[in-house]
Amino acid sequence: MANVLLISTYDMGRQPFGLASPAAVLRRAGHQVTCVDVTRTKLSADLVRTAKLVAFFLPMHTATRLALPLIDRVRDANPSAHLCAYGLYAPLNEAVLRERGMTTVLGPEFENDLTDLATSLDSTLPGGLATRPGAWLNDRRVVFIQPDRSDLPLLSRYATLQVGETRKIVGYTEGTRGCKHRCRHCPIVPVYDGRFRAVPQDVVIADIRAQVAAGAQHITFGDPDFFNGPTHAIALVEALAREHPGVSYDATIKVEHLRRHAALLRRLVETGCAFVTSAVESLDDRVLAKLEKGHTRADFEAAAAHCASIGLPLSPTFVAFTPWTTLDSYCEMLDAIERLDLIAAVSPIQYAIRLLVPEGSRMLELDDVRARISHFDPRSLTCIWRHEDPRVDTLQQQVEHLVGQRLTAPREEMFARVRELAYAAAGLTPPLPLPLIARAAVPYLNEPWYC
Repeated sequence: MANVLLISTYDMGRQPFGLASPAAVLRRAGHQVTCVDVTRTKLSADLVRTAKLVAFFLPMHTATRLALPLIDRVRDANPSAHLCAYGLYAPLNEAVLRERGMTTVLGPEFENDLTDLATSLDSTLPGGLATRPGAWLNDRRVVFIQPDRSDLPLLSRYATLQVGETRKIVGYTEGTRGCKHRCRHCPIVPVYDGRFRAVPQDVVIADIRAQVAAGAQHITFGDPDFFNGPTHAIALVEALAREHPGVSYDATIKVEHLRRHAALLRRLVETGCAFVTSAVESLDDRVLAKLEKGHTRADFEAAAAHCASIGLPLSPTFVAFTPWTTLDSYCEMLDAIERLDLIAAVSPIQYAIRLLVPEGSRMLELDDVRARISHFDPRSLTCIWRHEDPRVDTLQQQVEHLVGQRLTAPREEMFARVRELAYAAAGLTPPLPLPLIARAAVPYLNEPWYC
């Protein structure tokens, strides 16, 4: 029986599924597992010193950056521990992680491999689990079981759903992994390459049931795209609505799927969907084509209008700053958000998001991207690029500083401040704001960071 320590450094303010799911599989195999979410719990030196396997869950860019100094601390505290990184961003940053002392690097289908690794460390077999570049997604399917959240902090300690003055405790689960699309900028693509895998409905519903029993009043479906398998998705939300009729939920759906499966959206409203997040990324068709998003600005505007007509709140996300962004196009993005009555639906941090180009990104296929890159920075884990117009980079820094200092400020106020900065940078006079229309409060998760 191996003593396993699973660590999460950041998971967008939610209780880490990436600890609970492998913990269940490892415990079923007989291993001693401790889960530590360092955003909510101090990492005990005793836990580190007694662990045979220390595994870091790296589902996103911020989590990976925060993990790097912690990896150094763990390695110094327990040089004999076998260090492992797993999750979507682990293979993307393999070289940097191995330089920090990581022995094993696993991808986002990690439950079985982590268990095999722990078992090998507990036996007379030498070394750890062998991994090789490009082997992050093989034909061996994860046999999913209900996640074990027993030693994670209470759901009430995590980000909540804000609906006007009301807050609801939020749970998190996944109905699928991966994505069948290959958007050029997406970190999922280098690993899954257009594939996705469904989690059995009974496992998902059992996970939701346990979280509702623990106080969850709302569930986030964390699938990269909930409508990769629309039949599976609708079956899940109908089962959720039948068993827990008072529990709301949110999901992420591509603009392309909002258009293609428009007939299904009313069913989301009927089953308690509080809002849908959609990665719009840009309102410039030239940028959308570069990113291979699969939709146009007209598609987004049509999807937004349809969602508004049926009472389904839409929460767009953006990559506001790219090598092709201009001061004029940035101002036009802001004006369009106002015209579409989406100011209250857009988190202010979205106005500052800059295109990330990690190693292995399909963005590196483009000549005009490579021409803007100076070097790879192992501290930020990105290829550093500069815009040909320095004013655009300056504006991005100003917006990031502004929203970073006021993460909880009212969205309407921050929108106005951002537009003032943008129009000043472009040498233009901001237009008068459109008349405010009294509407019901737009639900949103009160965790401000997204990447």
